[in-house]
Amino acid sequence: MKSFSELALSEPLARALRDEGYEAPTPIQVQAIPPLLEGADLLGCARTGTGKTAAFALPILQRLFANRRPALRKSPRVLVVVPTRELASQVAQSFTTYGRHLRPNVAVIFGGVGQSPQVRAMAHGVDVLVATPGRLLDLMGQGHVRLDGVETLVLDEADQMLDLGFLPDVKRILGAVPPRRQTLLFSATMPAPIEQLAQRILRNPVKVYVTPVASTVELVDQRVQFVSRDDKPDVLTHLLRDPSVSRVLVFTRTKRGCDRVAKRLVQNGIQAQAIHGDKSQGNRERSLAGFRSGKVRVLVATDIAARGIDIDDISHVVNYEIPNVPETYVHRIGRTARAGAAGVAISLCAPEERAFVRDIEKLMRRSIAVIGAHPAEAHGRRAPTHGKPQPASAKAPARERQQEERAGRHGHPQRPVPGRTQTGHAPRQPRAEDSRPGQRDGGRGGQGTRRSPHHGGRGHARLEVHVARSESEQKLDTFGTGL
Repeated sequence: MKSFSELALSEPLARALRDEGYEAPTPIQVQAIPPLLEGADLLGCARTGTGKTAAFALPILQRLFANRRPALRKSPRVLVVVPTRELASQVAQSFTTYGRHLRPNVAVIFGGVGQSPQVRAMAHGVDVLVATPGRLLDLMGQGHVRLDGVETLVLDEADQMLDLGFLPDVKRILGAVPPRRQTLLFSATMPAPIEQLAQRILRNPVKVYVTPVASTVELVDQRVQFVSRDDKPDVLTHLLRDPSVSRVLVFTRTKRGCDRVAKRLVQNGIQAQAIHGDKSQGNRERSLAGFRSGKVRVLVATDIAARGIDIDDISHVVNYEIPNVPETYVHRIGRTARAGAAGVAISLCAPEERAFVRDIEKLMRRSIAVIGAHPAEAHGRRAPTHGKPQPASAKAPARERQQEERAGRHGHPQRPVPGRTQTGHAPRQPRAEDSRPGQRDGGRGGQGTRRSPHHGGRGHARLEVHVARSESEQKLDTFGTGL
């Protein structure tokens, strides 16, 4: 399909698309818009940067104004639930942009700012409400928002919305909207347990898969460097001093780690800002504005905070800490190589994170090229080099591999072999300080962190990926049967 005119969109929407310079629809738009115009439920999976927002915003706007009627007091006709404040602002702006000739009444609700303007905006009802779950539920509990007038429900970034930390909120939202509605789930990745749960809350959904499940962006040059945990700050600083690294997004697992990395970079003379759920909305907007304008070259972020970042010219993504959920890696590297550009993703892997890299490679069905230090060197020993990149899962010595697998079966990370690192310092035991993989930004003033039941604060992180998946699937099944 070569033109939006072939999608039977109304003239005001077609004119808005021409105003924006849009000519040809993307694959996700071609497949999603026709069934959504007919009122079907839909499960859509497409990688980041492929036009998911327009794929649901355009047909929703057309259906709204084909059946014009006032919204109920304090209720939206369309509810879009997203995981982050930045993404909420972005989606709301898209509805306003595409509907500029229809003039829909669009409201945004999220935490980190005063609620009074949001309460006033909802007083007489709105056409479209874009909200994060935490603040939405807060205002519902205070009687300022009701959902009995919702005709269409959209869960954007569905894999994150339906992840463990969001399940209670999603359940409450689903219980508050009318059972007769149109429901849409869109996401960049769709793990099997999430797809199974989605089918339980959708009615005969149309499935749209533009790319294979959890496929990575083909244009991203993916690399991994094996380093000790203590050497990561110096290695990161060295990488960022390269002039070709023009605009960088650095990912950490925790909020405290995010602040720590940004502070260390500034001390080393590199302009960097941190963005995470504990930052105020004003601080987050200023950091994003500086990063977008180029005044800030390096933005350090947690996974949840980065969901709303939509910048086309990010040259590099650095995984300062390897995600323990392989699908999260897909979201991270999808922040570069947008709009057809090339990009580079570099992962700094400590010895205790090697199992996470193997899980990522297994999910992608491909190896990640190794640069710099080899696995044995990260343990304080030198390994032979042959001048060629090796796969991250290259064979280790038999004794080392047996020890690592034995440690993995018992849920304990492998201890570094006594010795010295490349910098000459004795390796310290890895810390799990403030290790909270279940972080979330539910919108309650940025205070939305949930601690995994497998973490007890300080100490060694003993959560194995396969254990987490098993428990996640069990909880997902439990939740699904209760809907």
